Amino acid sequence: MSTNWNGLRSGSDIRGLGVGYENAPPYLSDFAVGRIASAFAVWLSEKAGKPRCTLTVSVGHDPRISSERIKNAVIASLTECGVRVLDCGLSSTPAMFMTTIDLKCDGAVQITASHHPMDKNGLKFFTPSGGLEGAEIAGILYSAEKGGFPSDGGGSVEHVNYMARYAERLRYLICAGVNAADYRRPLSGFKIAVDAGNGAGGFFASDVLEPLGADVSGSVFLIPDGTFPNHVPNPENETAMRFAAEATVKSGSDFGVIFDTDVDRAGCVGSDGTEINRNRLVAVASYIALENNPGAVIVTDSVTSDGLAKYIASLGGRHLRFKRGYKNIINKQIELTKSGTACPLAIETSGHASFAENYFLDDGAYLITKIIILMARLKKEGKTLGDILSTLEEPAEEQEVRIKILSEDFRAAGESFIDGWTSYAGNGGGCKKAPDNHEGIRFSTDAENGDGWILVRLSVHDPVIVVNTESNTKGGTEKMLKRLYGFAKDIKGLDISALADAVSG
Repeated sequence: MSTNWNGLRSGSDIRGLGVGYENAPPYLSDFAVGRIASAFAVWLSEKAGKPRCTLTVSVGHDPRISSERIKNAVIASLTECGVRVLDCGLSSTPAMFMTTIDLKCDGAVQITASHHPMDKNGLKFFTPSGGLEGAEIAGILYSAEKGGFPSDGGGSVEHVNYMARYAERLRYLICAGVNAADYRRPLSGFKIAVDAGNGAGGFFASDVLEPLGADVSGSVFLIPDGTFPNHVPNPENETAMRFAAEATVKSGSDFGVIFDTDVDRAGCVGSDGTEINRNRLVAVASYIALENNPGAVIVTDSVTSDGLAKYIASLGGRHLRFKRGYKNIINKQIELTKSGTACPLAIETSGHASFAENYFLDDGAYLITKIIILMARLKKEGKTLGDILSTLEEPAEEQEVRIKILSEDFRAAGESFIDGWTSYAGNGGGCKKAPDNHEGIRFSTDAENGDGWILVRLSVHDPVIVVNTESNTKGGTEKMLKRLYGFAKDIKGLDISALADAVSG
């Protein structure tokens, strides 16, 4: 079977089919995985300026049913290249990055497909400076396709339980941040429900919260199961959030937590089941980041609300609404920091959150740890997270529509659509171009034409035009989408059925 090497690239990750589709070109076969691992070893040797026989690389995985097979293929190839491998077993993605800091690994490999279905899988790569860029992934895939790797042999494998050390670090952060009288059980009196979605996040309940005195009896789906039998582990998924909210309310917990499969994203819920995700999650994280950083910049993705921008300004911060994609916002955060601009937080509405103090790492468990510290401090003042969110202005309605691009050169077709829409929408109709366009085109609309905003952008990876709308009044999003439909209905090479459904009732 031939390998579709380019088809395995997904931005700054490698993604493909892990099980059930062995004859499909994007299948992550042992052959393809082995070639990719060898290419990474050669690339890392050049990057680190060290012979392959002196490299140490950690390897971990999420609980998907194909992860063990892929891990074995990775380890076999790395050891064949002479690399010393630390087999970390079931791990979170952020923990694998942290092995490059705590264990001084030259590189790390995490086998995961994040929130994607059980048949998918993938690989993420890290060095001590962070995750790889898209161009570096493209280079590794090009090298993997060419082949011809040396077979030095002589590598070794050691089994390491790094997750225990990673959990210990989070416990220390809570103890130091809460400043409780009893440092052995600083969360005594708190009841916290964790929904791990049968992914890798169950450790947060058993190894972080419970040892610190928290009651985690309301937690659900903590046991790893790569078939994800209960719900998709994804804080953006409506069903997943409903499960987390129900578990929190049913158990009478003070707080609920939900992670994605590999724990680089998170969401949460209040004691009454109110979801704290998307703009609300960004608001809480911004509150934390700006407490000791007045005047600092908070970088978010492009789909955040106008109300959030006002909220960040009310905290004394500056909001930079940037591009969708966690690597985009983190890279912008790093760029600002290097230029001397304080930027303590970069966060996507999807739940990716990078704190500068945490190596610019998007880490869902670290984000929740920071929120729990804040929650404990607020409790001493007789307050809740709801109190700090009370001034966040939220839209009356919001909607997302996805328009499929049928043309082979989908990027060119999508850019042409956006250019045409920009001219069309800008010609009257109560639309005003937003001043902070970094992705696609965002228009603010007056009270008669939607009373909110509409953003039209290209998907980061897929042949899709994504449309996001928010309105301060009921019926406003439909008005904006109707205007877009009027423009799009006669354009060839698009599937606008979802847009037609959104405006037909």
